[in-house]
Amino acid sequence: MSKILLKVSGLKVAYGGIQAVKGVDFEVREGELVTLIGSNGAGKTTTMKAITGTLGVAQGDIEYLGQSIKGKGAWDLVKQGLAMVPEGRGVFTRMTITENLQMGAHIRNDKPEIAADMDKVFTIFPRLKERKDQLAGTMSGGEQQMLAMGRALMSRPKVLLLDEPSMGLSPIMVDKIFEVVREVYAQGVTVLLVEQNASRALQIADRGYVMESGLITMSGEAKAMLSDPKVRAAYLGE
Repeated sequence: MSKILLKVSGLKVAYGGIQAVKGVDFEVREGELVTLIGSNGAGKTTTMKAITGTLGVAQGDIEYLGQSIKGKGAWDLVKQGLAMVPEGRGVFTRMTITENLQMGAHIRNDKPEIAADMDKVFTIFPRLKERKDQLAGTMSGGEQQMLAMGRALMSRPKVLLLDEPSMGLSPIMVDKIFEVVREVYAQGVTVLLVEQNASRALQIADRGYVMESGLITMSGEAKAMLSDPKVRAAYLGE
């Protein structure tokens, strides 16, 4: 069995005076695409923020590559190969597409390989190549999502965390984003995907966890969860 890259144990996080995450356990193994699904307000984004050090942990632990990363800053984690594409994308709006991608590689100094990775990102996202000198702030939401994903890939992550990548996008752009997630995963990047679109997420994932009111209430193989009556009724509108 492949090794565990990311392990969350007994995680509790308070956010704005509310216990948003109430004792969560899950793991992501090398080479997996794992999805965390659940309705808005379930605690999924809070969990992601705790993993990446942007929110404090009240209790429990987060291990990456067998070491506790609780309280570590995002900068340290990116250097260790843990990159996140946050909800809302967070691109540098006054920089060009190329400059945004270069920012993704700011922890690296291997210039020839950075250039090769930039070409790779442009192959995955041809639209970014077409507009490489355009300011990020003038792009559509879907294009900004592509840019945010491309920027994260420029750090050469071992684990890519994606927080609601399809949120607010047109159906055509949602198709494109899920296609890209699948492609990135096929290239050997381990992925943790937080997503409200449970059906689409479970279709491409290996395993899934359902989060409700700050707790994991169900987990299993993604294909089995897709056909589970409880999951279908609660999240797939059936």
